[in-house]
Amino acid sequence: MRVDIQGLEITAGELKHLSGAGPDRVYRPATATKFTREALKTVGLIFLVLISCLLLVAIFPRVYLVLNALHLTAIIGLIFEDLWKIRCSRQNKYLVNLFDDVDRYNDIIKTIEINDKIEDAGNCGVKIADRTKVIQALQLIRDDLVRALKTERIFRENKKFVATNSELFANNLIALSGLQINDKASEPGRLLNEALQLAVGVQAEMKKLQERNMAK
Repeated sequence: MRVDIQGLEITAGELKHLSGAGPDRVYRPATATKFTREALKTVGLIFLVLISCLLLVAIFPRVYLVLNALHLTAIIGLIFEDLWKIRCSRQNKYLVNLFDDVDRYNDIIKTIEINDKIEDAGNCGVKIADRTKVIQALQLIRDDLVRALKTERIFRENKKFVATNSELFANNLIALSGLQINDKASEPGRLLNEALQLAVGVQAEMKKLQERNMAK
């Protein structure tokens, strides 16, 4: 990875630190279809646990009480985890959307990294022109994502919090939009366009989050 994109990616550890919740603690997308699929998976796992219990009891009948207790605990744990994830996903849709935005942002970083490797392999034709502007755009996007994650966590952990610091909702969209690339059809033009779309999405989520909490 080249120096100019090192540190731009939002890692899983950083994401958990910023949001206070790992992406694996919610279902994405937070839709009824997703919840149904996950519930069916849980039912399948419970079925396997029951089969395991029956087999082990048949082999070790003397400790059937212990085996039953262990397998029952496992089943309860599976059900509880599923219900808890569904509840968190429904109650924190803004956080789920931000997780999706982070994934899209990291995908752009990965695209640039792969493109760099192709160029380093001797394919000079894939070199990203106006690279500095693309990196600047991504840095601005990163700043907005970090701010959005921090703000969402404040609202989530402080239900009665009143947003009195306007800087929490300040974003770099104006500065980002000012970064112009001549050839919009080029690879850097495409990357910047994706970054701009992502920035607009983050800004929209922040406005919804602010309006929801100010209305309380």
